[in-house]
Amino acid sequence: MKQGACLFIRTAALRRAPLVHGTAGLVFIFMGMAACQPVRASVPSVPPPSQTPVVSPTPTPVPTITFTASPTPTIQELIFPYTIDGLRQHDFKSGEIHIRSMLDENDKFTTYLIDYPSDGLTITGVMQIPVEEGPFPVILMNHGFFSRSVYNSGDGTDRASAFLAGHGYITLASDYRSWGDSDVGNSFFYSGLVIDVINLLNAIPSIKAADPERVGMWGHSMGGGVTMKALTIDSRIKAAVLYSPVSADFADIIARWGPGCLGDVAQGELIVGCNSSDVIPADLPREAQDAYLFAASDSDTLKEISPFYHLDHVNIPIQIHYGTEDGKYLSGTPPQWPVKLTQGLRDAGKQAELYQYEGEGHSFIGQPWFDFMTRTLRFFDMHVK
Repeated sequence: MKQGACLFIRTAALRRAPLVHGTAGLVFIFMGMAACQPVRASVPSVPPPSQTPVVSPTPTPVPTITFTASPTPTIQELIFPYTIDGLRQHDFKSGEIHIRSMLDENDKFTTYLIDYPSDGLTITGVMQIPVEEGPFPVILMNHGFFSRSVYNSGDGTDRASAFLAGHGYITLASDYRSWGDSDVGNSFFYSGLVIDVINLLNAIPSIKAADPERVGMWGHSMGGGVTMKALTIDSRIKAAVLYSPVSADFADIIARWGPGCLGDVAQGELIVGCNSSDVIPADLPREAQDAYLFAASDSDTLKEISPFYHLDHVNIPIQIHYGTEDGKYLSGTPPQWPVKLTQGLRDAGKQAELYQYEGEGHSFIGQPWFDFMTRTLRFFDMHVK
């Protein structure tokens, strides 16, 4: 997960009672970085038990989450929309996929730059459609962190997307809000990114060549965290693959990289002091900003937000891959995170496969990458195709 330097978080005094400004505060100073860097496989340490899509006008935008739960909202009311239970009640606003341009074509698939609506925002991304006759199964591809100043649509998913599209899958890779040419919108604890991915899932029926009943999900690094959160909210995904994922427990993420950056996200990436994976615009109400900072420091609230404590909602097979050398730099994800998740899934009675790759870092290179993608393809062929 590639992470830019970020902005220092201001102090905040927070209680579980209704918020009152001017209260003496605790100082939260965190540093966070995350990266997606290019990088042999052994048995894991935990034993493994051309067709053209419909192009339609984008519907009129609708408002996103508001912050007026009551005249004097409590922290719990303000943070509830970003919890797992709150997101499960979210009124997702989606529409149809619109093709902006064709990026490339070959004898196996065609690549398009797309956009689609998500809760009033326009989100960009990349779609690849096999040239053979459909309908095709679909894989949603969730990229890891990139500094927004260097990110281009498809970064972090392009190699894997091409591999899967060449084997008969439509691939859809959302840029998420605030990346690529997408609109900027608030996102607490990946919630906005998850909303964008689920709204992309809702838009799949607008692709004539797609089979919306056969959908899988793939996520690298931060995208692995987005994937796990989506799986606790939406039950339509048939199988998921996690590649060097961040922890499914946000307490681990914040302990390593800190809470999100306050204010302009592009400026935040230039200053060390916070994790710019989350988006907390400065024009959000003060109460909402303070509720975020409280949640980021409160262990009970973080459990309400973290997929790890809601694995009972996950009822699909999951395959997890990680390198033994990952996490040695702050930008990587420690191997204990995928091991912890795998054990948690198995303890909850879920189907989870774990593969470790000796000597590999955050992103695999050479033969280990092909081994990883071959396992991924076989897994999706079994559970999705």
